[in-house]
Amino acid sequence: MKIVIFGLAISSSWGNGHATTYRALGRALHARGHRIVFFERDWEWYRDNRDLPEPDFCDLRIYEEWPDALPAARRALRDADLAIVGSYFPDAARAVGLVLDSAALKAFYDIDTPVTVAELRRTGHAPYLRREEIPGFDLYLSFTGGPMLRELETVFGARLAAPLYCSFDPAMYRPRPPARRFTCDMSYMGTYAADRQPKVDELLGRTATGMPHGKFIVAGSQYPKSVRWPANVKRIVHLNPRWHPLLYSSSRLTLNVTRRDMVLAGYSPSVRLFEAAACGATIVSDNWPGLEAFFVPGKEILLASSADDVRRYLDGMDAAELRRMGAAARERVIAEHTSDRRARQLELLVERASLRAAEAASALAPA
Repeated sequence: MKIVIFGLAISSSWGNGHATTYRALGRALHARGHRIVFFERDWEWYRDNRDLPEPDFCDLRIYEEWPDALPAARRALRDADLAIVGSYFPDAARAVGLVLDSAALKAFYDIDTPVTVAELRRTGHAPYLRREEIPGFDLYLSFTGGPMLRELETVFGARLAAPLYCSFDPAMYRPRPPARRFTCDMSYMGTYAADRQPKVDELLGRTATGMPHGKFIVAGSQYPKSVRWPANVKRIVHLNPRWHPLLYSSSRLTLNVTRRDMVLAGYSPSVRLFEAAACGATIVSDNWPGLEAFFVPGKEILLASSADDVRRYLDGMDAAELRRMGAAARERVIAEHTSDRRARQLELLVERASLRAAEAASALAPA
């Protein structure tokens, strides 16, 4: 297929989890013989932090303003087999109309489904998607599974809503020898979010305070100066994805904390979960509905609601136990969540949506 994607970012992972998701999927699709054209707006903060300026698996079109992109977008869509608009694409209001008017199979890829649905319920539109546009897409690809998929179809009119969870590239995310720079008792990687910070403060901050001789790392951007860290917490404002496996492989525990909307929706695994597990990391996570569909608690992942839980794991589990749990998590994601598996799932969903579209067109055709 020729696939045209209008997405938030693929050239820069600064402050977003979209880039690594698009990269993993894009590489796998390219390896399977598909051609990808990716449109990305030239935001200043991405321009100054491009960690993949020239991807070799897609034709990247970076533009400054939508009128600059419009001629190329129209040309790209003329012979496209699949056109995808992603959540938080800054010019979605214009791109969606262009895609819906094209002859390609039309898909919306929501990497932020709970946030999108919360806005649709409240106002009828998100900044990048209006309620009335949803029925125009042949396929609604969702970061979130579970009950929210039925709501998208029955309440908002999606023709076919299906999960397309994030994934990881196994060539990049794999166990590495521990690196002295990243050796720590617990690490956390994530952009600042106000609704997530209280849990980070509890599970990492309070744990660090109670272990003054321990070592902790927080990697991620956009934290305000008002956030105070204990002295034994090392801050990394932005960590290039090539170093992610080293951080995961050098941490006794890796923390996962979930945004409020994702917790309420359930069935919303972050890309960091799969990437960390692929590196054999022992993950400590907050709990949310549907988590057990991705990892077995106590065998493949540890759950924590307080610093006391984290401290119990750090003090009570030896290195061999932690390695066994990390290995079990890695085995799980290698079997179910690689980028190649996700690319194959997308192919099947496109085939299913195409058949539905053809059946609908045939039913409307005059006898």
